[in-house]
Amino acid sequence: MDLAWFLFRTRLRESDLSASEYRHILRISGKDIDGSKKIIVALSMVRGIGYNIAQVILQSLNINSYLRVGFLTENELKEIELTIKDPSRVGIPPWYLNRRKDMDTGADKHLITSDLDFTISNDIEREKSVMSWRGYRHMFGLKVRGQHTRTSGRKGGAVGVKKLTKPGAAAPSSPSAPAGTSTGPSSTPSKPATEGAAGESSK
Repeated sequence: MDLAWFLFRTRLRESDLSASEYRHILRISGKDIDGSKKIIVALSMVRGIGYNIAQVILQSLNINSYLRVGFLTENELKEIELTIKDPSRVGIPPWYLNRRKDMDTGADKHLITSDLDFTISNDIEREKSVMSWRGYRHMFGLKVRGQHTRTSGRKGGAVGVKKLTKPGAAAPSSPSAPAGTSTGPSSTPSKPATEGAAGESSK
């Protein structure tokens, strides 16, 4: 019964909004979103925002997660972006965030888009500079989190089997030469010239 009432309110709100208020393209946290998508799916398209935290953000702001993005008002969009930047303002617990106890500030933050990529690259470079084991693994392109590497992660070169010839095996024979051509010295040795000269002198 509650689900039916929930869907009825959603359809009622969408029908109240005129076609002029519907927007086909919206920009949320620097990401262009198609207006026909549901809000929870649209938020999940932003790098750093997953399905779970998107659901929590919408529930905290009392916004229907199945509403189409094109029907959002300017105030709702503003509230969503402010909550993404600072989730603690609506009471989201810190264990939902992706950057807790930051190395530089010690604060709990939630990073998105280019800030997330920049922070990850800085963390990797710091590990390399202090020559930790994780940094060592990053330097050589190996797996860092204890995975097996015998049969997986074999990147960076051709992997194959090289055929080796046995030490006593005969070399491959060369193709036979056509008739009338000589490929080397004759098998029957010729008589030396001195032997023929001696025979003539005896006569």
